[in-house]
Amino acid sequence: MLGWELPPHNSGGLGVACYHMSKALSQEGASIDFVLPYDAEHDIDFLTIHPATELTPLHRNGMGAYYRCSCDEQCDHVGLNDLRGVQQQYGQYVEQLVKKVKPQVIHAHDWLTMEAGMLAKKATGAPLIVHVHATEYDRSGEFHGNPLVHDIEQEGLLMADRIIAVSQITKNLIVDRYGIPAEKIEVVHNTIDPEALGAYIYDQNTYAYLDSLKKEGYKVVTNIGRLTIQKGLKYFMYGAAKASEKYDKLLFLIAGDGEQRDELIELACDLGISDKVFFTGFIRGQAWRDAYSVGDIFVMNSVSEPFGLTALEAAAHDSALLISRQAGVGEVLNNVMRFDYWDVNKFADELVGIATSDSLRNELANNVAGEYSRISWRDVAKRIKEIYYAEGSVA
Repeated sequence: MLGWELPPHNSGGLGVACYHMSKALSQEGASIDFVLPYDAEHDIDFLTIHPATELTPLHRNGMGAYYRCSCDEQCDHVGLNDLRGVQQQYGQYVEQLVKKVKPQVIHAHDWLTMEAGMLAKKATGAPLIVHVHATEYDRSGEFHGNPLVHDIEQEGLLMADRIIAVSQITKNLIVDRYGIPAEKIEVVHNTIDPEALGAYIYDQNTYAYLDSLKKEGYKVVTNIGRLTIQKGLKYFMYGAAKASEKYDKLLFLIAGDGEQRDELIELACDLGISDKVFFTGFIRGQAWRDAYSVGDIFVMNSVSEPFGLTALEAAAHDSALLISRQAGVGEVLNNVMRFDYWDVNKFADELVGIATSDSLRNELANNVAGEYSRISWRDVAKRIKEIYYAEGSVA
């Protein structure tokens, strides 16, 4: 298994998905060597974790696909001060590792590990499974992005023996944009593990101001994720402003961080809703759980969202869901309201409709709870095992 992050050192949903997927696969009998690009402690007993570099998670998280390390401390690791340097050492490490630990299957997640996956396949002849959680088209907002990343994805998808896409939306994109035969791609939806959320008591002190306004009849609309162009948050702001004109008891909680943060704060001011929008910055743990719990309505405005685990997490915290038609999670959920990410008028109308009708909000929240719990990570693991066996190299 070739991945770029695992909890608690994850910056997004990719690490969460890899964690639960690997755990379920191990429960199905798989023995997994998981290679990471950094060295850190993980309280995980169902994986053998291999650090490909001496970098800390801080260094790794300080890098993007377009720039060098931005962390405060001096990066003194030769050749590891940008993402390409880390990828190259990661690939070299994997190439040596598979000579000692012979894999039956190589399972690579996203473009960050595709090159290493191809090197491992060349060194061992083992089948390469490429798991696509997002493409550069998604991350860049449909039509643009880093040409180098596009090239890596194109080569990795061509070289893969089998491709796993997290939604039909993603499968269609791979076929249409990369020219990959549809029969080479299997759709396996992500899910969540409600039991993994564990015992939890909401702390009313975390968002005390919002709770006090809720007692006066306000509704809290949440969005949790990275503040990037992919997530469509500029459309969220425009829709929030239109909705606030129609119903003045709306509050908007935006939890997360990213390169659009300052732009979104300024936009909230320009639209005259800065008193209604609350930015938490990056959160995890109790504050993260409380952000879901304080919300009445969860909005996913994504321009292109291959799946969207945060929608399932919000449903598990009793939120009604309002998601864009461009989000793959809509393939497994029916009791949600949908809109096109660019249609801010419809978004505003649907948001006001839910906010002003407790019966509609409660019906959506109650019914979607029965949907997200129908599929488990064990089901996902069994489907992935079938794909492994279909490649003929797993005895």
